[in-house]
Amino acid sequence: MVKTEAKKTIIVLLGALLNAIGLNLFLIPANVYAGGFTGIAQLVSSVLDEYTPIYLSTGILLLLLNIPVAILGWLKVGKSFTLYSFVSVVATTLFLGIIPLHSLSEDILLNAVFGGVLSAVGVGITLKYGASTGGLDIIAMILSRMKDRPVGTYFFMLNAIIIMAAGLLYGWEKALYTLVTLYASTRVIDAIHTRYEKLTAMVITKKSEELKKEIHAKLTRGITTIPAKGGFTNEEKEMMIIVVTRYELYDLEKIIKHVDPNAFTNIVQTTGIFGFFRKD
Repeated sequence: MVKTEAKKTIIVLLGALLNAIGLNLFLIPANVYAGGFTGIAQLVSSVLDEYTPIYLSTGILLLLLNIPVAILGWLKVGKSFTLYSFVSVVATTLFLGIIPLHSLSEDILLNAVFGGVLSAVGVGITLKYGASTGGLDIIAMILSRMKDRPVGTYFFMLNAIIIMAAGLLYGWEKALYTLVTLYASTRVIDAIHTRYEKLTAMVITKKSEELKKEIHAKLTRGITTIPAKGGFTNEEKEMMIIVVTRYELYDLEKIIKHVDPNAFTNIVQTTGIFGFFRKD
C-alpha cells in the first residue's frame, strides 16, 4: 500500500513538472494559452500585467483558483482524489516558480505544439494513475453528476471561452495557435488515458467471486456476470461486465491485477447509459 501511494505521488510530481516545463519554456513566452484552469490563470496573469499595476504569476493564480475547487471536491468528489489533485496543483505552482521563464524557440507554432504536448503528457500520466491536475476536472465531475452530461461538454465550453478571450485581447492569430495547442493536448491525453466519462470493463476470469468482493468494497458499482468458456482451452470462466467512470479506472485496474493477474480485461467507451447508474 505504501509503495503504491509513493509511486502515485512520484507520478503526480512528474506530471506537474512536465506541465510546468511546457508552460514556462513554450506556451507562456509565446502568449499561447493552455486549456482549463491553466489557460484561465495565463489569461488573468497577462491581463493584470498589461492593464493594471498588479502582477500575479500564472502559478500563483492557478493555486488561488484551485483552492475553492479543492474544498468543493473534498466534499463532493472524494478525499483521496482531491488530495492528489491539489498536490499536483501545488507542485505545478512550485515548479513554475523554479523553472525560468525562457523561450526555447522563436517559432510560435513550435511553441504551441511542443508546449501542448509536454503539458498533455503531464496531465495524461496524472490521470492514468488516478489523480488529476485539479480545476476543471473536479468541476466537470461535479456538474456531470448533477446533469449526467459528459465532461467533454464542460471542457469544450471553458476552452471556447479561453480561445475567444485570447482572440479579443491579443489578436485572432493567438487564438488560432491556442486552438492548435488544445488539439495537440487532447490527442496526447487521449493516447495516454481517456477523456470519456464512462467506460465499460469486460473482465474474463476464473476468480469472479474474489473480484466481485474487492470491487464492491472499493468502487460500489454494479456487476453483471455471464458464464464464459475458453475457445481454445475449454476452461469454464465468467465474464464480468462493469461500468465505471474514467476516474475509477485506475482503482479497477489495481484490483484486477491484485486478485487475478491472468484475467483478460477489455475496456471500451460507453457513449450512453439507460437505467440506474450511481453518480455519488
